[in-house]
Parts: sequence; structure tokens; C-alpha cells
Amino acid sequence: MAVITNIDEIALVYARALLEECEQAGGTAQAVSIGQELSELSELIRADKRFGEFLRSPLLDASKREASLSQILKGRVSDVLFRFAMVLAERGRAGRLVDVADAFDRLLQVRLGRIEVDVYTVDGKADDATLATVRTRVKEAFGKEPVLHQYADANMIGGVKLRVGDQLIDGSIATGLRNMRTRVARLGGEQIRGRMRDILR
Repeated sequence: MAVITNIDEIALVYARALLEECEQAGGTAQAVSIGQELSELSELIRADKRFGEFLRSPLLDASKREASLSQILKGRVSDVLFRFAMVLAERGRAGRLVDVADAFDRLLQVRLGRIEVDVYTVDGKADDATLATVRTRVKEAFGKEPVLHQYADANMIGGVKLRVGDQLIDGSIATGLRNMRTRVARLGGEQIRGRMRDILR
């Protein structure tokens, strides 16, 4: 079994159960379809703060949440996803839907022989040449087809940072400058010590 990092263990348990259910119901095609549905639902939860709070709030009566969630999802998502969401709600885990969606996507990519790569640039818009280079190097290093996700990082001056699983590959200019300052400071200290030794001879 592949090791999945940076994903909550509880979310992984539910994601694995859903993936098994998908494969029994319709194989890989079913899993891909459910993955798309989960992704869209996850984006909706992230975009709508009230919906997210509705799913997470400990103040809301559990039975009322289940009834409301049933009304929201019934007929709008596949039966497989509907039943799964209701199981989460019954077990008090409706607020973990986004986490489960992330875990499911990670598991699915591994199953499909792909690897997810987070690409960080200043504006979150790497050019085509940079993305092509990233794809080539990741494929050479990991032997899997990379699925790239772009993110903006305002703390960067330039360059690119990659996160592959729990590995951070930092090629940003800011990090390069920090490393350069460290090397200069270290070399400077060595030169001063060297001169002191010359003087004391």
C-alpha cells in the first residue's frame, strides 16, 4: 500500500472505505467520477463559509444536520456519494468532508499512477516552460505522471517551490538569497579568523 503523507489519518480511513466502495460499484471509472463530485462539493464548502460552518458547528443538533444535509444533497449527487455523506453525518464527521475529499483525491492519484505536485510561485501562474520542466523532472524522479496544482506565495521574490508529498523542493530566489547570506557570513567569519591567526603569528 502506498504511503500517503500530509493527510489526516481519520480522513484517510473514510477515503479508503469510499474508494473500495467505488471500485466494487463500478471500478476505476466510478472512482474517477466520485472523485470529481467530491472535488466539486469540497470547492463549494470552501467557497461558502456558512455551508462549512453548518457542517462543522458543534452547536447544531446532529439529527437536524443530517436531515438538512439529506435535503441539500439528495438528487444532486450520485447515490454512492449521497450514502457516504450521510454516513459521515451520522458519525459526526460531516465537517471533515473537505479533508476526506483531499485524502480521496490523493489515494485516487496513486491508484492511477499519478503524483500530485504543488507548484508555488509569486503569483501562482508559472509559465508553460516552467511547468513543462517541472513535469519532466518530477516524472524522471518519481516515475509517475505529475498532476500539478499552482499556488501563489507572496513571500517569494521569484523562482519556484515544489511540494511533492512531504518533500519540499525549494528553488525560490528568497531561499537562494538566505542561503547566500549564510554562506557569506560563514566565509566572512572564517576570513576574519584567518587574518587574526596571521596577525598573531
